[in-house]
Amino acid sequence: MPHTKTYKLPYIALTLVLFLCFFANISLGSVSIPFQDIFNGLIGSSTANESWQHIIHEYRLPKAFTAIIVGSGLGVSGLLMQTLFRNPLAGPFVLGITSGSSLGVALVIMGASFFGGAFAGILVSKWSIVIAASLGSFTVLLFVLVISNKVRDTMAILIIGLMFGSITTATVSVLSYFSSAEELQQYIFWGFGSIGNLTWDELFVFFIIYSIGILMSLTSIKALNTLLLGENYAKSLGLNIKTSRLLIIIATSLLAGTITAFAGPIVFIGLAIPHMTRQIFNTSNHKVLLPAVFLFGAIVMLICDSIAQLPSSDLTLPINAITSLIGAPVIIWLLVRKRKMIF
Repeated sequence: MPHTKTYKLPYIALTLVLFLCFFANISLGSVSIPFQDIFNGLIGSSTANESWQHIIHEYRLPKAFTAIIVGSGLGVSGLLMQTLFRNPLAGPFVLGITSGSSLGVALVIMGASFFGGAFAGILVSKWSIVIAASLGSFTVLLFVLVISNKVRDTMAILIIGLMFGSITTATVSVLSYFSSAEELQQYIFWGFGSIGNLTWDELFVFFIIYSIGILMSLTSIKALNTLLLGENYAKSLGLNIKTSRLLIIIATSLLAGTITAFAGPIVFIGLAIPHMTRQIFNTSNHKVLLPAVFLFGAIVMLICDSIAQLPSSDLTLPINAITSLIGAPVIIWLLVRKRKMIF
């Protein structure tokens, strides 16, 4: 595997691009703010208009930090899943964790129509949706962990995760059938994904859980590189497959589950970012890939959010539409250009 020092320049370039995208993301929006005032607002100096300070600190900064967390977290969780299952189509959605979150939110928003009084008293608020999404993903995670202790074949776990996803999707469809138009609209809007509604308090809780997931991912780098050689060879090298698999699944669940709970089911990023990074860095060494995926995921999410805001307009497009419209053609182009996937 190439030595890490070889990648110093790309890391520096990606870090600079990340700072530029971060500043551009804060600069763009429905309210036009001069660059000098943006800079003053970031360093705590006074701005020409007091409302600009409020917009920068209470809306644009939390949104930019959320974009970095969502992009980097989904990118890393996608990399973990693709390596664990040795499948280029694997992503955070494959274990059914995202579907579990969706079911939890559907029960809160649409449960009153289906279950009547049992759910009628639940107040549909931001925190109730976050808690429901977290409980949904955690429940699916428990099933997957129990099964991963019983089933040795990694591909079987992948298929079981997909089946969990199908079951939860079918349940959401039944709930949707009995829901009112207003409830259905609320659930659909949540499914569009949004990174612009978090307060600093919500972002703090979000960041703590995300940090735990990232730290667990970093401790798995050696195991991920060993798993690339195949499970049998990894065992012969002394790797504890069961413990490593458990650690990787929990890290993925923390990242993907929490991001879905706070920002909705963001598509494409988890699947595509690892592939795009492999094509650019031309390596499968996770010591190189994991920080690169972290930076690249954050950059792509900041760019997608900047476009979704429709600068100088009051309209904001669904973030999921932008991630798919931009990312899918890029992936197709990269794969056609390289003619094969690096894995």
